[in-house]
Amino acid sequence: MHIGIDVGGTNTDAVLMDDTRTLTAVKRATTPDVTSGIVDAIGDLRAGHYFDGGEISAVMIGTTHFINALVQAKRLAPTAALRLGLPATKALPPLVDWPAELIEAISARSYLAHGGYEFDGRPISPLDPEELRAHAADMRANGIRSVAISSVFSPVNHDLEVEAARIVGDVLGPDVAISLSHEIGRIGLLERENATIINAALRELASEIVDGLTAAVRKQGIEAPIFLSQNDGTLMDEEYVRLYPVATFASGPTNSMRGAALTSGLETCAVVDIGGTTSDVGLLINGFPRETSNEVKVAGIRTNFRMPDVLSIGIGGGSIVNEETAEVGPESVGYRLMTEALVFGGSILTATDIAVAAGRADIGDASKVAHLDPVFVERVLSRIADRVAEAVDRMRTSPEPIPVVAVGGGSILLSNELPLFGTVHRPENFAVANAIGASIAQVGGEIDKVYAIEPGRRLAAIAEVRAEAVDKAIAAGASPASVGIVDFDEIPIPYLPGNATRIRVKAVGDLDMGATR
Repeated sequence: MHIGIDVGGTNTDAVLMDDTRTLTAVKRATTPDVTSGIVDAIGDLRAGHYFDGGEISAVMIGTTHFINALVQAKRLAPTAALRLGLPATKALPPLVDWPAELIEAISARSYLAHGGYEFDGRPISPLDPEELRAHAADMRANGIRSVAISSVFSPVNHDLEVEAARIVGDVLGPDVAISLSHEIGRIGLLERENATIINAALRELASEIVDGLTAAVRKQGIEAPIFLSQNDGTLMDEEYVRLYPVATFASGPTNSMRGAALTSGLETCAVVDIGGTTSDVGLLINGFPRETSNEVKVAGIRTNFRMPDVLSIGIGGGSIVNEETAEVGPESVGYRLMTEALVFGGSILTATDIAVAAGRADIGDASKVAHLDPVFVERVLSRIADRVAEAVDRMRTSPEPIPVVAVGGGSILLSNELPLFGTVHRPENFAVANAIGASIAQVGGEIDKVYAIEPGRRLAAIAEVRAEAVDKAIAAGASPASVGIVDFDEIPIPYLPGNATRIRVKAVGDLDMGATR
């Protein structure tokens, strides 16, 4: 057996799984410190289906800890950004497009140094070790505890980043964390650099969070390994999270989509995940979320690391309803739903009250909403359906019909028919699809680089990249026999000499449970 947990802004959902079969599921309000909510959720699972700690082979957790810390600009480490690229790249220094409050929150300092590569691996300029040591000494003098190192075209050749990290590390000592951009972002210097700086700022918090989650699980007598969900639908172990906390961003919608694939049996569909605060709409392609091809803004910062292509709208179970216009959201009572909603004795009309008044949900005290005009209730529900249908329509890439799967506790707000799309699939255990998605997450390896492909070597180059992705998945803990290629892109880059081609390959396999014991 294994346990899947997803921590959302409103609820913490947990499931006890036997392979892909759900034995029991619970939904608890998310607690301010998050970890005590996880302890309570695991305790509820044990009450629903007793298990001994030794019977659990793994615990998979999806968490909003890290994205919340960035958005709230709290608990971030003093961070330096070091870019290798002089004499190029001086016009736009590191942190040039960051919000002022976040620059202040990380006590940011930025440095430019010689180094970097052209797209085909030719050096821009050699490293200057003395220059790097001088920068590192300034970092130490200013209390920097985490460093982000980025180099021009490091996804093509990362040798200079590795060497710079060694030199800087010798000066700063082993207690200062160093993040390298080629391990985090994709082609595109500023966006990759931003993602690396975010990761560096979260490194200290990552150790705290991993220790806290581990303690919460161990408190329940479970000694099994703990994995966290990544935003591409795969898992990472505790040590990986300490190094790359930024990979957890947007793992919640990803878990919901993966859970929707399992519980509905549909591998290609639109998924509408309606939670307490928002509705997230995404597309599943071959069982995995479609990744966005555009830059992603996180807390106002442009980044380019992998993220699911998700459209969020302000409709959820806790959304506040305007009694005059019948508009829903974007304001929400969030985790205060159990005290603020009418059906729970509160004074605020929420979307959950509307669902109870319409007979779609049996929670709280229905007499508290008996006074609502049925015509008004129907107007609100129609408005919700129209906005969700519009969001699905914006996400699809062709006019062909596509099945729609509704998951999340708030999906009771949708009727069984959706304008434009017809029948809405609402699978078993739809309310905890996010926790199910976390529990079935697989292990992946991804390669995304630019290659100068010689004439006649295209197929050989592609085969090498595919094999590298498979090896990376196996190294991450995937069972070798289960690994397969789930995504492949080959994009010739115009205006560059040498048949420059960007190749991206993603390999995924099942977690090797035998190796986790």
